[in-house]
This record gives sequence, structure tokens and C-alpha cells, in this order.
Amino acid sequence: MVPNVDILIVGSGIAGLAVAEKVMDHKNVVILTKCSTSKNNSMLAQGGIAVALSKEDSWQSHFQDTLTAGCFINNKAAVELLVKNGPKYVTEWTKKGFTFDKDDQGNYLMGKEGAHQRRRILHAGGDQTGSHLISVMLKKIKTKVTIIEHQTVIDLIVKNGTCIGVQIINEKGERINFYANSIVLATGGMGGLYEATSNDDTIIGDGLALAYRAGCKMKDLDFIQFHPTLLFINGESKGLISEAVRGEGAVLVTATGKKIMEDVHHQKDLSPRDIVARAIFFHLQKGEKVYLDISAIDDFYKKFPSITKLCQINNLDLKSGKIPVAPGAHFHMGGIATNLKSETHIKNLYAVGEVSCLGVHGANRLASNSLLEGIVYGGMLGEQLARKKFISLNIKEPAPKLEQSKTELTLPTKKEIQNVMMEKVGIIRTEQLLNEAKDWFESYGVNQQHISTTTLSNEQLTLWNMLTVGWLITKAALNRIESIGAHYLIGKIENEGMRANESVKS
Repeated sequence: MVPNVDILIVGSGIAGLAVAEKVMDHKNVVILTKCSTSKNNSMLAQGGIAVALSKEDSWQSHFQDTLTAGCFINNKAAVELLVKNGPKYVTEWTKKGFTFDKDDQGNYLMGKEGAHQRRRILHAGGDQTGSHLISVMLKKIKTKVTIIEHQTVIDLIVKNGTCIGVQIINEKGERINFYANSIVLATGGMGGLYEATSNDDTIIGDGLALAYRAGCKMKDLDFIQFHPTLLFINGESKGLISEAVRGEGAVLVTATGKKIMEDVHHQKDLSPRDIVARAIFFHLQKGEKVYLDISAIDDFYKKFPSITKLCQINNLDLKSGKIPVAPGAHFHMGGIATNLKSETHIKNLYAVGEVSCLGVHGANRLASNSLLEGIVYGGMLGEQLARKKFISLNIKEPAPKLEQSKTELTLPTKKEIQNVMMEKVGIIRTEQLLNEAKDWFESYGVNQQHISTTTLSNEQLTLWNMLTVGWLITKAALNRIESIGAHYLIGKIENEGMRANESVKS
């Protein structure tokens, strides 16, 4: 019999697991993931969860900070749902086994990160929030949800405007049609398109490519947040240095000790991420090195065990008090266009988490709103699907199991794609560079839908998806003539770009 379930979730990060946990008592649920459950960005999340839980805080304050970081082009209704429901869904997970760091009196230790006016960031294990949360979620769902690892989704199966399943390649190289009443894309972002990134190396925008080929509408693809502080050694990015480090008192300095954010923005080292990333980028372009001065932080090793281990692995002596940093691709504010119910333009196809875009982040995500988005919108979607009445698909055709066949196709290497994205569609953009990138992508035929993905090998499919998503992002960047937030455009509209940057100063 062909595989047939109620709900099929593609992706095993926090958003997908949040959906599964809410619906598992009501429906038959299967999660497909292309690697293992440990290979996702949620596992790497050092920062915590932004939520207005303290008496000194309010959802209105969190709402305002989210809009300010997003340059006020956020979907306000989506933001309100996020910050109003945040306390409810986060508190629910504490009752299901998740524990946040507390002080000796049993009060939550609230951290502060960029563009937040108040301390509202909850952490677990210091800088291990994501992995702790994933562990609790997997334990919660393991007896009721089937998780199948090492399954690569080739394409969505859409008939008469309705998504009815996916075609996958399993570990044996067999191609199988997997049908479901509802399909949820929770595949994460696309940071792996860039040479320098905080993302897991498997995160290259697969969900966006799948949705695009199926006919989904996309939104704000050009808004890509570069995290200001990746550990940077010998010209290479080695991993993320959480913004929480600056929240605890670290400052960005040059080799001579000059504080680089002092005169850039009134929030200085805790300015919105796009502003900090550009400030570091400009210094690096001048040949200067930039460091995080952590000398003011007591018990750094206890507060940031993961970062300490990362530095030790890379033979960096923290006794110097300085960590060399540079920006890297971090989070995608754009994605598959959805409404507030996480519905796409294709019936029975949903998208949640970083792969989706309902406008909650605007032009620049507020720090630590990403885990919150996964928990809140994943939870709401799960509740919605739990109430949905399904009619049996009753598909009895035999599932095709065909060995992979390779197509002769000239494709660039992964490194070449990453270099083009970093150099031409990066932190600072120009019309000329974007056009050069567009021409380069189109030289491989991504603008001509003539290649059948069913004949591609796994390696070819990965590169084709990367080319597709890179091209879509580049086109979106060319179509937005306003320089705003993470889309920072200079050149013939340099004055507009400078105005957009100045607008966040006060």
C-alpha cells in the first residue's frame, strides 16, 4: 500500500515539532526529515525565547520593539498574535517539562538582546536553549508520532490546486509517493546559501524550492538577516557568538580598542542586527579586525558554556578577553507567503517557522523572536489541524519505487553558489552586483522550467534547489528599490539607503 497519513510534516525543528505535539492525540502524524533530528537550526539556537513574562514587561512593549526592529513594515496582526500568545504557549511548555534558567530565588533569569527595551529573553543551559527545547519536544512526541529520518523530499504532489502529498528519495535511492490529508512545510531557512553562516550546513532553502515549483506565492525573499557576530578565525566563520553576550556587557571593538558602535546608534552594541552587521562589515572592508570584548562579563564560562566550547575547539584563548567576529547569514525574514492560519495559496499545504512568511518579522527580525514564532504559530497550527475533519484519501495505486537515475547536467559547486550569494547578494547590495548574480543564476537555466527534478541525483537536487532559491532571492532584491532593514542598497539610490538607516536613530 502507498504511504497515507492524516498529517505529514516536512522538517524536524521546533516549528514542526510544535505542530506535531498539538495534533498527535487527534490525528495520525508522520515527520520526514532529510538528515537526522539533530541537523537543524533549532538545535543550534544559542539565544533564548523572547516573551513578555515579567511584571515590568507587557505584550505592548514587545509588540513595539518587534515593529521597530522590523522597520515598521511588519504585519501588525501577525505580530500581535505572536506577542500576545507568547506567554501562554511558552508557559505550556514549562508544564510539559521544559525548564528555563533561574536565579537562587527561583526567578527566571531574563536576558537582554539587540533592539529590546527590556530584559525578556528566557534561556536554558545558558546558551543551549534550542537543543534543550528540541530534546523535551522529541521526548514528548516520541510514542505518538512517527519520525522518518534521511528522507529527501523531491517535490510536492499537487492535483487540481490541492496538495495531496510529496515525492521522496529514501536512503536506498528509491522514489516513493507519500500521501497525506494535510502537508506542513517546516523546513527552516536558507542560510547555507552563503559562505559565512550560523546555520546548519543542511539548511539551503529546500522548502522554498519545493513550494516555488508547486506554484506557491513568495513574500519578502530579499530580507535576509546577517548575524553580526560569528566567530571568525583565519578568514573562516566557525560558529555563532550569541547576541546574549552583548546583552551581558560585551562590546564590539577594533584591534586598537575603539568601540565601533559608540556613535552609530543610540542603542550602541544592542542596536538592531542589520545596523550592527553593517557597522562591522564596513570596518572589515577597510581591512580592520573586529572583536567582542568580553572582559566585563563575570563567569563567562558558566553563562556561555557552548560558546566557551566553540572557542576552545578553535584554539582561541578566552583569557585574552577578545573574540574575533564577523557577520554571517543567520535568518530569513522572507519565505512562503501564508495567512495568519499558516495556510499557503495551495489548499491543504501549510508552512510554519522560518520557511514561512506572514510578515511577523518585517524587514529585520527582533532577536529571539524566532523560537517564539515556532512555538506560537506551530502550536496554533497544530490546534487548528487537530480540529480539522479529514476524509480518507483512499489512494490505492502502488507507490512507485524507482532507482535514482542521473541526468547529464552542468551545475556549479556548492561553494561557487555560496560565493556568488555572499559577494553579490550579501550585506551591502548594488543594482550592478544583483544583476550580475541574476545573470549568473540564469546561465544555468533556473529561469527556464525545463528540468525534471525526478531525474536528478540527490547531489544534483541540492544544487538545483540552491540555484533556484538564490535566483528567487536575487530577483526579489532587484524588485525592491527601497533600501530598508536587511535589504541595504547603495549606488544610484544611495541617499534613499542612507535615509533608511538614519530613520532608526534617535
